[in-house]
Amino acid sequence: MATRRLWGLIAAAGSGQRLCADTPKQYHHLAGRPVLAWSIDALLEGADLQAVVVVRAADDGRFEHIEQYRDERVSQCIGGAERHESVRAGLVALRERGAAETDPVLVHDAARPAVPAADIARLIETVADDPDGGLLAAPVRDTLKRADAAGRAVETPSRQGLWQAMTPQLFPLGRLQAALARGGPVTDEAQAMEALGARPRLVAGDPGNLKYTYPDDREALVCAIERQRRGQRS
Repeated sequence: MATRRLWGLIAAAGSGQRLCADTPKQYHHLAGRPVLAWSIDALLEGADLQAVVVVRAADDGRFEHIEQYRDERVSQCIGGAERHESVRAGLVALRERGAAETDPVLVHDAARPAVPAADIARLIETVADDPDGGLLAAPVRDTLKRADAAGRAVETPSRQGLWQAMTPQLFPLGRLQAALARGGPVTDEAQAMEALGARPRLVAGDPGNLKYTYPDDREALVCAIERQRRGQRS
């Protein structure tokens, strides 16, 4: 790992339709700042990165108004309609900035503003130069139910061995490019790597690393952000 440069990629091209808002969720304000601003800073504070590329939508005119737009470590590119298309575009942009095929890339979701810097550091240290990469995740704690079309419980799957995936996820740039080039939608980069036969390492992360998906996520995320800010000041 020490001989390779580390890069960051933030997927920020989504519209956040489940929030039913006019403004994309990455630009909603939490604790006084846009969600995307918190997410960019989380990567920059949690790792010694060469650069971070923010993958935005083609009609996004808001990115240039956040403070990190002027950070020389941060650049941008245009994403696609699906997540895997956006991440592919971001990887190409990193190659244009000088990233090598074997360099590791932290892929983070713009809607996860409360990832602790300590979790990112632990992910990097644990995964190191593993060619299969790894990701932050949390073991599933609650009982799971499978529903039918009518919304009734029909099955209780075992939660043994089940983890809830988070971001960042860390993979060698070239292998991730090859995985995403296979095409087809994936819900995260680890799924694309799994299709190549890889077995990404699961690294336990803070359950407070929530994804901003619904309006009632705001309070929990603000609490998580404020908790981290207090920890940094102590």
